[in-house]
Amino acid sequence: MNYRVEKDTLGKIKVPKNKLWGAHTERSLRHFRIGAPASMPYELIESFAIIKKAAATSNHKAGILSTNKKELIKQVCDEILNGKLNEHFPLVIWQTGSGTHTNMNCNEVIANRAKQLTKNDFTKDEIAVHPIDDVNKSQSSNDTFSAAMHIAAYTKIKNALIPVLNELKNTFSQKSQEFNSLVKIGRTHFMDAVPITLGQEFSAYAAQVEKGLNAIKNTLPDLQELPLGGTAVGTGLNTPPGFDAEVVNEIARQTGIPFKVAPNKFALIAAHDAFVHTHGAIKQLAVALLKIVNDIRVMVSGPRAGLSELKIPANEAGSSIMPGKVNPTQIEALSMVCTQVMGNDVCISVANSYGHFQLNVFKPIIIANFLQSATLLADACSSFNKNCLEGIEPNEEKIESYLNNSLMLVTALTPYIGYDDAAKIAKYAHKNNCSLKKAASRLDLISEKEFDKWIDPGKMTGPNVSVKKI
Repeated sequence: MNYRVEKDTLGKIKVPKNKLWGAHTERSLRHFRIGAPASMPYELIESFAIIKKAAATSNHKAGILSTNKKELIKQVCDEILNGKLNEHFPLVIWQTGSGTHTNMNCNEVIANRAKQLTKNDFTKDEIAVHPIDDVNKSQSSNDTFSAAMHIAAYTKIKNALIPVLNELKNTFSQKSQEFNSLVKIGRTHFMDAVPITLGQEFSAYAAQVEKGLNAIKNTLPDLQELPLGGTAVGTGLNTPPGFDAEVVNEIARQTGIPFKVAPNKFALIAAHDAFVHTHGAIKQLAVALLKIVNDIRVMVSGPRAGLSELKIPANEAGSSIMPGKVNPTQIEALSMVCTQVMGNDVCISVANSYGHFQLNVFKPIIIANFLQSATLLADACSSFNKNCLEGIEPNEEKIESYLNNSLMLVTALTPYIGYDDAAKIAKYAHKNNCSLKKAASRLDLISEKEFDKWIDPGKMTGPNVSVKKI
């Protein structure tokens, strides 16, 4: 491999000649060979490009950055945002907890690419863009990495997760309406309970998804706050007056997202409570989804030795040894994602607690876990919705069989004959393996005519129209 020599305050170091990073990035590459290469989420790199572009514009307006340097920095940032420079961001999550290495990676790539551009364009004089004095002007790794976390997280939720959750909620709502008149047996404690419609059951799922979606939306204002202009500890050292408002307004203009200056920059550099808050809502949704798909998992069990109340699409063969087997694979995939999200929530919570004094030093793992949760949940929910939920159908024969044989239909008799006599009928029917009607008749508690009048499974799915009065 051909090398060039780069230097920083520690001295000289060889860097691959065809790469745009500099000494700081190269040192990180050599000293942090931990995990997969280039594991820092690219969404964060894109957020840095947005910040560097906005900072260049703001510094130029403040009269501390030349027009030529501003234009070069903006041009390179646009190349990053268009995915043209992906290969030049090789760093891992497991680095300095402030994310300084990634900030410097961005600064160095922008500066070196700017140098290339001036050499390639003979109409321009070669301009020396310095990675710190120019690209990082009015900034620190501490406020820029924190701000990049907020931009990446908000954008991921807005553009990826929320649209998918709306689709999932709508599908559950549609299924609820479709199944609204189909009466089935309810279950509590995994035991037979009173009737419910399949539509009512699915309405609960739609409501849970909606609650989780709303919980996530309610946390977004905290992610809109950016600590830019706070520099190292939140004081704003080495920034021109008004830089914080100018740079955040520029980012809001670029992204179309109403980002705003953090009222207290110290808090957003020293801790990341917004991520605990928002990811807590994501975890709430994951918990709800795991409950939902576990219900569906049991209802589709079978087809002959399980409940088999629901039928799911047969997307692929389920076994390498058992011919004709179909498994609830979409449910299993979403379930695994939900458990990953729960694990990520613990990691984010613990990482956020390590905000010692003026700086949290677990920033990379917080944003990496957050983005993984949002990405996985969005992808898994979309897959489950399209490849399973939309194709779910009821097995009406099984549903009717379970309903008609349930002992808990006897509950409808309690307003007329009392709890104790109704229990006698249920216990007799169970012990003698006969229907409730036969049990009631043999015990001479009510007539068959009264039984038919008072037990109507469809009417048991709502409040009683008439109840025996004292």
